[in-house]
Amino acid sequence: MEKERLLAFTDGVIAVIITIMVLEMKVPQDATLGALGSVIPVFLSYVLSFVYVAIYWNNHHHFFHLVRHVSGGMLWANINLLFWVSLVPFATGWMGQNHFAPVPTALYGVALLMPALAWHGLQTVIIRTQGQRRDAGASHRPRRQRQGFPGALFYRHSARVPRCADRVRDLSVGGPPVADPGPSRRKSCPPPLISGVVS
Repeated sequence: MEKERLLAFTDGVIAVIITIMVLEMKVPQDATLGALGSVIPVFLSYVLSFVYVAIYWNNHHHFFHLVRHVSGGMLWANINLLFWVSLVPFATGWMGQNHFAPVPTALYGVALLMPALAWHGLQTVIIRTQGQRRDAGASHRPRRQRQGFPGALFYRHSARVPRCADRVRDLSVGGPPVADPGPSRRKSCPPPLISGVVS
C-alpha cells in the first residue's frame, strides 16, 4: 500500500483535533477585559496542546518521508496513535475550564503519555518493517529518535505529583516541548525530525 492515503487520513484527523480544541474556547459575552481574563486558562491549555499536536504532526510528516510502502502493522500502529491524540481535546478542555486543578492536570499528563507511547510503538513497527527491505539503503532506513524519552517521564511524573506541588506538576506537563524544541541533526536520517515527542 502506498503511504499517501495514510498521510492524508492522518492530516485530516489532526486538523479535526485542532478544530475541536479551538472550539473549546468560548467567546466572552461581556465586552470587558475582565471577561476576557476568564478564558485565559482555556487559552493557555489550548496553546500547550496545539504545540504538542504540532510536534506530533511534524515528526509524523518527516518520518514517513523515509517510508516507501505501508504495511498492515503500520496502519494499525498509526490508528492507535491517532486514537490517543484524539483524546487530547477532552483533557485540554477539562484542564482549562478547571484552571489547571490537580486532577484534570494529572489526567492531561496521562493524555500526553499515551500518545507518546503510541508514537514509540509506531516508530518500532516502521523501523522493523523498513529495516528489513533490501532495496532501502542505509540513508533511507528510519532511525529512532532518543531525545524524546525524557518527555514520557515528564508526563508520567505529572500524574503522580501530590496536590501541594502544583507548580512542579504544571512544569512536568509543560516542560518537554520547551526543554527540547529543536530538530534532530542526524545526517543518516534526512530530513531532520523535530524532537519533543517520545521516540
